[in-house]
Amino acid sequence: MKPMENFSDADFKRTIWSALRLLVVITAVVAPLLWWKLNWQSAALLVVGALISGSGLYEWLRLMTAVMVRMDGGERAKPMGLVLTGFFVRLGLTVVLLYVSLKILDGSVYALAGGLVLGVFALTVEGLRLMKAWTV
Repeated sequence: MKPMENFSDADFKRTIWSALRLLVVITAVVAPLLWWKLNWQSAALLVVGALISGSGLYEWLRLMTAVMVRMDGGERAKPMGLVLTGFFVRLGLTVVLLYVSLKILDGSVYALAGGLVLGVFALTVEGLRLMKAWTV
């Protein structure tokens, strides 16, 4: 059993990247099924939701990496203003993408919500895997 105090920045990065890979795999499996069962607009809304969710995970990785580098004081950290600017630009693009996709695509709103939830689901699965690995 490994103590959680040995949880490193590399473990955090590996967990987020694994969650992003799982998000891509689930989206690649579910989108064609939605296209076949409902319509292509619903599949596109699922992909839009998954893109937004995945970009949120990636932005969280960037923010936490910048904070951890600053806390460790080791390597040279990126300017926090640049990281925060990227965060707010992504947030603005997310709002625009949500509005445009809902306005143009006449698909299931539940597919969009499902895509948005996929990031939380993938991160939960990876967190449970990590907890299992640390307790064994």
